[in-house]
Amino acid sequence: MIRSSISGTYLALVIMFGVSSMIGCGPGGGGRNGGEAGGGDAERGNDTEVPVAESRTPGSPTMPSPPLLVDGTDDWGLAFTHQSGAGGDLLFPEMMGGGVAIFDADGDTDLDLYFVSGAPRLGLNPSSNSPVNRLFLQGDDKRFVDSTAGSGLGDPGYGTGVAVGDVNNDGHEDVFVANFGPDRLFLGRGDGKYTDASRAAGISATGGEDDDWSTSAVFCDVDRDGYLDLYVVRYVVFDPAVRCTDKAGRREYCGPDSFVDRTDVLLHNRGDGTFSDMTAQAGIDAVTGAGLGVVCEDFDDDGWMDIYVANDGDPNQLWMNQRDSTFIDDALIMGSSVNAAGLHEAGMGVVAADFDNDADFDLFLTHLRDETNTFYRNLGDGLGFEDSTTQAGLAAASTPYTGFGTAPIDLDLDGDLDLVIANGRVKRGEPLTDQLPDPWNVYAEPNLVYRNDGGSFRLLDDEVRAYIAEIEVGRGLATGDLDGDGDLDVVLSNIASPAHIYRAETPARHWLMVDVFDPALNRRAVGTRVTVRAGDRLQVRTVQGALSYLSASDPRAHFGLGAAADPVAVDLRWPDGSEEHFDNITVDQAVVLRRGEGEQ
Repeated sequence: MIRSSISGTYLALVIMFGVSSMIGCGPGGGGRNGGEAGGGDAERGNDTEVPVAESRTPGSPTMPSPPLLVDGTDDWGLAFTHQSGAGGDLLFPEMMGGGVAIFDADGDTDLDLYFVSGAPRLGLNPSSNSPVNRLFLQGDDKRFVDSTAGSGLGDPGYGTGVAVGDVNNDGHEDVFVANFGPDRLFLGRGDGKYTDASRAAGISATGGEDDDWSTSAVFCDVDRDGYLDLYVVRYVVFDPAVRCTDKAGRREYCGPDSFVDRTDVLLHNRGDGTFSDMTAQAGIDAVTGAGLGVVCEDFDDDGWMDIYVANDGDPNQLWMNQRDSTFIDDALIMGSSVNAAGLHEAGMGVVAADFDNDADFDLFLTHLRDETNTFYRNLGDGLGFEDSTTQAGLAAASTPYTGFGTAPIDLDLDGDLDLVIANGRVKRGEPLTDQLPDPWNVYAEPNLVYRNDGGSFRLLDDEVRAYIAEIEVGRGLATGDLDGDGDLDVVLSNIASPAHIYRAETPARHWLMVDVFDPALNRRAVGTRVTVRAGDRLQVRTVQGALSYLSASDPRAHFGLGAAADPVAVDLRWPDGSEEHFDNITVDQAVVLRRGEGEQ
């Protein structure tokens, strides 16, 4: 019997040398750099030499380290399995998985969970038992209860991604669901109940037809008018009649190169509960791409939010805000369109964060096997980015794997942002498990976690064994402090196997969680830049939960402070560009800073 998880020496060898070097075949490709028609990247032969991960040192001490992540799924009472609707036809949407959102859905200050599920529709797998998206509310006992019934969030559409934000400035979080088919917008009441406002809000531009396919989305105030606009990434025009095969002539999931790319959609929030399609006006319709990931961030530090899109097999897009409701795609001239070799890659998950603590925002993208994940370091001063993947230690270890969800997380509270990554193939390989239903055993892989040491990364092993040992088809990933103990926990959604909650077990170090509230807007001020000064060290975060792959994390800004126990200074740059200073903020707490209560 093949084990469903890898442990001990075998796990270390898998991560050191890569799955393909141990069993002769790794994850396949799904991008556009060759391969079978519609089959994506050509898989390398069994004699492929897989580089040794930079972080592993032969002969290093084997003393177990205290865990940084443990599986707390059962303790929290979570029971959810993403259903893809797979019925043997190997139809493309089945492969992409669904996202997860972490937010306070019922207004009790505890974080809740929302999982997006697929569904049999449009001939994908006709059935009378259609799964729906699931809402899990956290109770006083810290356990999650399936509260979907009566919540209004049980969308039966074929779900892909999710975004969370207060679109009508009533102080309650709203939920946008990106579907294969018509998308949905649900307005929250603050008590765990939601109303479908899709038609009334006018979001039909993002999914008015049954074959429309939206993926990730982000709420972001692009014009600084105080209302959250909505950028929706779209993938390809899927045709279920298209059939693809692998090199051996076997039926296989298609890649995006078998279909026509779509244009993304940018919706302007009018402030009256409705949206208008500003895609053409903004210039977004000038470029198409098979989009999967998106982040909203001020990359040139001019006080206006820009938008970065990770495309699957197409050049990425960096939409620079021109401050007049228009955007220009500067990804190529700013060095974040293709990798250092000039090749476009299969972008899935994307993160914007200050990994080297130089007060600007870098980019990290997950990719296919043989492409490596990619780290674009921000050069600062508006000079753009450079591909620093190899220099940062992030190249070789990711080569054998196909990455999807990813997030920055300070696991050891030392002030450096670490990385968690969810892996899962898109082309069949030798199975590492026999615990999944067909056809998923041949697509499952272990996950990865990197520790950041001042901008240089190394793989973690014993400390995160619970996370990296499970062999599954990982997709959506989000982070949030579910138990309120000051560190960020990880929620992972897999295709055809149970979702997991990985509880952070952080060393006894100091921390700070910062939320921001603007009374004039009556909501969390998403897009606020938060700078914490602890001693002579400075850290910068943005209040924004949209990152990873198809998912939404808790948007509050989290800071690991190490041994810094004294009160810290916090500087805010609000979304409209104005600044405010808060002094003597006590550490080891989750604090809400209200606009107007600091020093101008």
